[in-house]
Amino acid sequence: MASRRNVQYSRLATEEDDDYSGTGNDRRFDYTPRSFDKVPWKSICLALFLLSLGSLLLFLSYFIFTAHMGGEMSQAYGLLALGILTFLPGFYETRIAYYAWRGAQGFRFASIPDY
Repeated sequence: MASRRNVQYSRLATEEDDDYSGTGNDRRFDYTPRSFDKVPWKSICLALFLLSLGSLLLFLSYFIFTAHMGGEMSQAYGLLALGILTFLPGFYETRIAYYAWRGAQGFRFASIPDY
């Protein structure tokens, strides 16, 4: 059985928030429309890179499968798996960025994670 440590605890303060004014407005949750309209350029560039790399890998695997290009089937399956893994997230983020740019309802740049 584990031994108990001798820990001294102290009581918490009875007042929860000394800085809270009690008006019901918390500045942490204020709506700022500028934060929703900020364009995450790094994320969009990453999405376009993943989309183009995934497309390239999928085309290479297609060419190996159809014997238009030399290679073994194991290479084609590897390129196919890598192509799918890079194409799907790139397509998803690029689609969100495109629809947010067009102003479609339900799509905002805030849906894209910013790095």
